[in-house]
Amino acid sequence: MRIDAHHHLWRYDPVAFGWIEPGCAIARDFAPADLTAAIRAGGIDACIAVQARQLPEETDFLLRCAETTPEIVGVVGWIDLRSPDVAATIDEQAHPALLGYRHVVQDEPDPRFLRQEAFVRGVAAVAARGLTYDLLVTHEQLADVPALLDRIGDGRFVFDHAAKPAIASGGWQPWADRVSAVAAYPHIWCKISGLVTEADHRHWSAAQIERYLDHVLTLFGPHRLIWGSDWPVCLLAAGYGDVVRLIEDFVASRCPGARDAVFGGNAIAAYAIQR
Repeated sequence: MRIDAHHHLWRYDPVAFGWIEPGCAIARDFAPADLTAAIRAGGIDACIAVQARQLPEETDFLLRCAETTPEIVGVVGWIDLRSPDVAATIDEQAHPALLGYRHVVQDEPDPRFLRQEAFVRGVAAVAARGLTYDLLVTHEQLADVPALLDRIGDGRFVFDHAAKPAIASGGWQPWADRVSAVAAYPHIWCKISGLVTEADHRHWSAAQIERYLDHVLTLFGPHRLIWGSDWPVCLLAAGYGDVVRLIEDFVASRCPGARDAVFGGNAIAAYAIQR
């Protein structure tokens, strides 16, 4: 089964989605019907819906989409991880399609957000219930990830978008060394998603992005890399088929025996998918 491990769905609202520039290609609704058309055209069988709003109703919205869309095999939702009632809320939200949670750490103004006690307790509650936590951090925030993983201990973690390297400017350090430090932890996977939008939207090339893909392949190995489209955000820079081919060509060139793992098997392991 070929899985797209990272996509979004939304009813566009300029206030709720203030990070979307009005009038751009993604400033509109993206419904399950749009999703299924895209993945079928791209030769993908199933997908994982990931939160795009930090609102309590976001998880319920995505779970309702999963209940009516067989292609959605799981949801990564949102919850207030700093709430004193986080453990009880996780238990209340339990659902066969709920695979884990994500917080948009990249938008937090506190540079030491990952060290906040309340946040650490919340992530620990997610891990204690056998759910996966998605790390959405910038390359600047990477330095604090090992400390978070040390505090949590056992659990399953996924790096979104390869920790957002500065591809457009050709940036390399400190991203490269900090990713290396995180890859030393065996219970974290690296999601190779969202890279076309970290590059120049109009002038990116596969060769430009492959430098970064080579680095995470060396560090994580082919069995800890997970492909995701980041649709519809990817449409700012490329079509759905383009992001499929980008990673298909890379895998065919570097690790052809791992095609099924990168395009499905690793996501099943990282998210403990049962559906």
